[in-house]
Amino acid sequence: MNTIRKPSGKPQAKSTNEIVSAISREAGYLPPQAIDLEEAVLGAIMIENNAIFSVQEILKPESFYKESHQEIYQAALDLSAKHEPIDLYTVGEMLGRKNKLAEIGGAVYLASLTQKVGSAAHVEFHAKIIAQKYIQRELIRASTDIQRNSFDDSIDVTDLIDYAEGEIFKVSEGHIKRDVQKSYDIVKKAMKLIEEAGNKPDGLSGVPSGFSELDKLTLGWQPSDLIIIAARPAMGKTAFVLSLARNISVDYSRGVAFFSLEMSAEQLMTRLMVSESGIDSRTIKSGKLTTEQWTHLEKSIVPLQNASMFIDDTPALSIFEFRSKARRLKSQYDIELIIIDYLQLMTGPNETRGNREQEVSAISRSLKAIAKELNIPIIALSQLNRSVETRGGNKRPQLSDLRESGAIEQDADIVAFIHRPEYYGMTHDEEGLPLVPGLAEIIVAKHRNGPTDIINLKFRSEQARFSNLDDIPDGIHTYGLSDNQGGYKDFDSNSFAAPQPQSPFSGGSFENNNDPVF
Repeated sequence: MNTIRKPSGKPQAKSTNEIVSAISREAGYLPPQAIDLEEAVLGAIMIENNAIFSVQEILKPESFYKESHQEIYQAALDLSAKHEPIDLYTVGEMLGRKNKLAEIGGAVYLASLTQKVGSAAHVEFHAKIIAQKYIQRELIRASTDIQRNSFDDSIDVTDLIDYAEGEIFKVSEGHIKRDVQKSYDIVKKAMKLIEEAGNKPDGLSGVPSGFSELDKLTLGWQPSDLIIIAARPAMGKTAFVLSLARNISVDYSRGVAFFSLEMSAEQLMTRLMVSESGIDSRTIKSGKLTTEQWTHLEKSIVPLQNASMFIDDTPALSIFEFRSKARRLKSQYDIELIIIDYLQLMTGPNETRGNREQEVSAISRSLKAIAKELNIPIIALSQLNRSVETRGGNKRPQLSDLRESGAIEQDADIVAFIHRPEYYGMTHDEEGLPLVPGLAEIIVAKHRNGPTDIINLKFRSEQARFSNLDDIPDGIHTYGLSDNQGGYKDFDSNSFAAPQPQSPFSGGSFENNNDPVF
């Protein structure tokens, strides 16, 4: 298979304009442009020194259609960067130093620009129109490249789709900008959020997790936050986020999107059905249910049928495809939280392929940007490296254990680890106190906007779910509690062993290694 044919080098405004002009002539259209406004903006910049500050976050040199205007604007930016005055004479002098003055039409043309506008009153509005025309030209360029590659049968269609998504993503990413806000306006918005949180009975300002102690620590998953949940294999990462999704969508009637890159939607829903019904996982998977069990199952899954939960099980999901799906889900269903299982299975931009650390870093940065754009929390699962296994002592994970990229730690607002000591055969803590089976540590190791702590939850292995801690008998230590020694396993279609006796404090864990295969 041939690779995608990309424009040689970094796409510049000149090549874009040439492509757009050729297509426009063929179609009988004028290329998107606003020459009069370009002249007005450049004239305003040269007659009012501070006008550059109003437009430099909106426009870049390529935004101008005429190449001479690009050179004039670049000269103004260079002067601004050196904190030098910007006027007819300084711009002309800067262009002269670059040997560009004659190319743009000389000092006479610069003078004519200053005569086309009386003031800089509307310069920002004019700049936004110029930016819109540039985006239109970029879309034409991108779609032309996509169209040209689409005619080539030797190019793999999956690569073509990935390339198309990437090109459109680049255009839209450059278009999304936020204006500077006055402190007065920000204070009003912050006060409104505080009042809304105060009016809620639970006092949570974010999306509740359904785990009371965790919610006390985080005040709910906060909008625009990127939350990383990391653990070694067999710790129950998927079970934890499924429990989150169930609590949020069923108990709180809030929309949740679950992107599963590892398991199918049917497998995930079967897990939720086991959790909701309380019937042993192997019984449900084998289909060997009694009449009473069938009746109970049908009644217990009604809340799941009515839940605002959306599952996407696309494998090897690209960051571009994820962004487009997330935006659509937010627009159509007003989802309030997104879960990704898991980050390392996503694919990043083409230019980062081959360097796994750079690819994971790009994915992490993009997830944070999407969380801010949609103003919702995104929870992404992540693997840990093997250093946890070789570490002595309690084997609790550390931030340095995050796999493949330090950017994950940097980009995340919250990093939490799932740790179950008994998975490593630990039955007592460092002080010699016994650990109760069925409990797990949620270690909040990084919390950008709040404290860190260790939250204890109960892991019910026979239902593959996490829940709040039940009352613990006196004399039993609750710090660092976890589930059974055998570990958390996925479905095994060939294992239908009969349920084992349960300890009254085990939450369904087993004394031997024949653990539930859910």
